[in-house]
Amino acid sequence: MTTTPSPQGTANPFGPDVVAAISKHMNDDHPADNLLIVRGLGGKDTATSARMSGLDGLGADFVAVVDGAETDVRIPWERELTERREVRVEVVRLYNEACAALGIEPRQEGEH
Repeated sequence: MTTTPSPQGTANPFGPDVVAAISKHMNDDHPADNLLIVRGLGGKDTATSARMSGLDGLGADFVAVVDGAETDVRIPWERELTERREVRVEVVRLYNEACAALGIEPRQEGEH
């Protein structure tokens, strides 16, 4: 497996193709979830939009629009991830925690 440097300087266990695929999926299919995660867990409660810009074994990176300006937001995973299948579980956890932090009822699994 090819590793790429993460923004934090450690080896990324996810290759560029995996990072691109997960980011595309989150941005195309779950833009509202990105925003909830950034608002609830990233300390950017006035963000008006957010897109996933990358990820590595330690966390996910987003670009959020706050007060009309783009700002980088890093959300750490609960634990270090090494396999692609772990990312979905962790993103769902982030979504649920963000909903709880914001006092929003999370949608049920399978609802889009």
